[in-house]
Amino acid sequence: MFLIIGLGNPGRDYAHTRHNIGFDVVNILADENGIDMNRIKFNSIYGQGIIGGQKVILIRPQTYMNNSGRAVLDWYNFYKVPMENIIVIVDDIDIDFGSIRIKRKGSAGSHNGLKSIIYSLQSEDFSRVKIGIGDRKGEQDLASFVLSRFSEAEKEIIDDTSSMASRAVEEIIELGIDEAMNKYN
Repeated sequence: MFLIIGLGNPGRDYAHTRHNIGFDVVNILADENGIDMNRIKFNSIYGQGIIGGQKVILIRPQTYMNNSGRAVLDWYNFYKVPMENIIVIVDDIDIDFGSIRIKRKGSAGSHNGLKSIIYSLQSEDFSRVKIGIGDRKGEQDLASFVLSRFSEAEKEIIDDTSSMASRAVEEIIELGIDEAMNKYN
């Protein structure tokens, strides 16, 4: 079993912002694999299904980004999946816009959602699919940048990247993280 967690903030005000790219990719995974995201448990919206022959739970925590770890810890404690079977999909300002970087484990960097998960799980040993959302312009405040929406030109690129990230998650499940890293990094 895999827990696939897309990070974001709940509510219409945050829908399709840069910081919610994790939610968007989970929605693509759900649509492409016939998984209904209509259940609520552990402060999350979730759906269960099969991807690559494996049981998966797609999760969108509703705890706001900075407290994502609270929801993830509840899922982890309940299902007792191996840490390597947790995949977190997250935005990243430190990689090129429209790119994907898959990591087996590692630090949170500047991402508060990842910091919360690492703190709650007391481990950095979960996989991440990071999506480059661009970097702020000049003196723009980081919070206002990550909570902004993509321009029309950016949206075209990020839609393709989100679909590619969805495929990357499917390949991690089906073929293993090494294969996916070789292909997408």
